[in-house]
Amino acid sequence: MRHRSLRDPISATCAELELSAPQVHTLLALGHEGPLPMGDLARRVAVTEKTITGLVDRLERDLLVQRLRDGADRRVVRVKLTARGARLARRLDAEVLEKLTWLMGLLDAGDRRDLFRIIGKLTSITEEQNA
Repeated sequence: MRHRSLRDPISATCAELELSAPQVHTLLALGHEGPLPMGDLARRVAVTEKTITGLVDRLERDLLVQRLRDGADRRVVRVKLTARGARLARRLDAEVLEKLTWLMGLLDAGDRRDLFRIIGKLTSITEEQNA
């Protein structure tokens, strides 16, 4: 397994599975959140609604996701992992955790605390700006 890249902990997995990073992030988002409306999914993956449509098209073609109409509002289309997609999402989640665990293991405890403090601070600042 390739651990050397700091760019993206899942980049090697993307290449191995012949999936783009946004496709992998889509599978992971659905694995963590469950079925999501297309617009919410686009926001979670940080792409436009037009882009998420293409991503979902390809994942649906590969039998990893399916589109479902909302029973209460037929205009709302939710995206759900198929059984195959759920298995892949669990595998991806485990690989990301393994790679992040390895990466964090390179730092001593004090550096990890500092890193988490800084990430928390950046998260708070950006949430305040977006509120």
